[in-house]
Amino acid sequence: MSPSGLLRGACRTTLISLLLVCCLLPPGAQGQKFPLRVEPQNPVLPAGGSFLVNCSTDCPNPKLITLETSLPKKPVGNGLGWAAFQLSSVTSDSQVLCSGFCDGFQMTASSDITVYRFPERVELAPLPRWQPVGENLTLRCQVAGGAPRTNLTVVLLRGEEELSRQPAVGEPAEATVTVLAGRDDHLANFSCRTELDLRSRGLGLFQNSSAPRQLRTFALPVNPPHLVVPRLLEVGTTWSVNCTLDRLFPASEAQVQLALGNQMLNPAVESHGDTITATATVTASAEQEGAREIVCNLTLGSDSREARENLTVYRFWGPILNLSESSASEGTKVTVTCAAGARVQVTLDGVPAAAPGQPAQLQLIATERDDKRNFSCNATLEVDREILHRNRSVQLRVLYGPKIDQAKCPQRLTWKDRTTNVLRCQARGNPDPELHCFQEGSRNEVPVGIPFTVMLNYSGTYSCRAVSSRGTYTVTVVMNVQGRNAHAVTIVMVVLVTLGLVTTTAALVYVFGLQKRSDIYQVNQGSTWLPLTSRQPEEAVGEGPS
Repeated sequence: MSPSGLLRGACRTTLISLLLVCCLLPPGAQGQKFPLRVEPQNPVLPAGGSFLVNCSTDCPNPKLITLETSLPKKPVGNGLGWAAFQLSSVTSDSQVLCSGFCDGFQMTASSDITVYRFPERVELAPLPRWQPVGENLTLRCQVAGGAPRTNLTVVLLRGEEELSRQPAVGEPAEATVTVLAGRDDHLANFSCRTELDLRSRGLGLFQNSSAPRQLRTFALPVNPPHLVVPRLLEVGTTWSVNCTLDRLFPASEAQVQLALGNQMLNPAVESHGDTITATATVTASAEQEGAREIVCNLTLGSDSREARENLTVYRFWGPILNLSESSASEGTKVTVTCAAGARVQVTLDGVPAAAPGQPAQLQLIATERDDKRNFSCNATLEVDREILHRNRSVQLRVLYGPKIDQAKCPQRLTWKDRTTNVLRCQARGNPDPELHCFQEGSRNEVPVGIPFTVMLNYSGTYSCRAVSSRGTYTVTVVMNVQGRNAHAVTIVMVVLVTLGLVTTTAALVYVFGLQKRSDIYQVNQGSTWLPLTSRQPEEAVGEGPS
């Protein structure tokens, strides 16, 4: 047995002996006149502490004042009616007994020593990493050590809000409380503390707190995210994939993953209120051709939601539309070809190819009417029960010599002097010809298609010539320019001519009448009868019968 154990056993034996002595004394001896006092009375000490105990009496002739205790003691002084002892290493509750004799009678007095100690450990059990909103959460606080337990209380807290107050029972003591987790509990601190209340014993209220633990709550709806993807995606093209989920909390804490088959995408994630949106750009590669699946996985807290959508990656090559000659001379044979990839049906100017994947062709002899003619090719491809269309067009240019449409270029023009007019002549051809009109003889040029002022000297014959690298075409135009008074002069001339004709006619009639009266009719002087004859004037001088 250890020395401390032997000491405690000896003390217990001494106390028992004193009690037996007290019990064996006559009844009068127990009611001594002068009681024995123990100071301090019922002290409260911290564990491991020491204190001074004084045993005293008012007896005028006391003897053998001593202190019985299981604690280490050391006499520190004595005198008439008192004795003092220093007690040390007080680690547990105990009792001390002062005893002595007064006039042959034994005196005794006792004091209870209460030892207090703070808890060695106050700890809140770990919280779940994420707590679903609307579910019960049980908080557990464990307390190891601490005395006296009758004065020790365990308090569970949310921040500074008291959730539960319970006595510390058991070793270690455990206090629990169940709360309903809500959104307001997100990032809230939970803790527990102990309160050792010794105020009734002349000391204070001693508190020990655990380290706080932060709670993270979340809410995730049961429905999957809304995933928007193109149903068809052509190789080499880029498209946006959008994944959205509403009514989750806290949206900013959610993690979103987007994948196209085995290819992880890099989405841009944004949260607004209780909504989170992830957007990624998808570029289809030739290796992904065929049926594929896009997956959106959203994780929040300890739960996740997932959405899947099918996507078909396809290749649509063509149509390729070619001309054997993009610029052909008039009279040249031109071949038009339209081709596309496998499984693609092409139609060239309304004429389909023999089968999907085969080209369509047409041939023609280029004429002027074919210049700027457009050829179109339509390609169709069926992908996942959907018909896709694609069109291409090409324009043919036909090279031909210049021509002037005589219907649009009048060959005879009559204009008035000093008036503004336009010589409207149009030439066509490929390449576009240059058109010039020169006056024959003078080589003066008049503008074509531009307003100009006409002068009298513009009258004459003009050669309008269209010239290009493909040849020359000429049209003759006669221009008659009249003076401003030409009409009045014409009228005067007509009047004068008319008056002249009338005067001449009147004079002739008058002269002719005079000749009839004097020359043509004559009397024959040698005859008795008067014959009336008519003769020409040159015969008027003849002889009559004898």
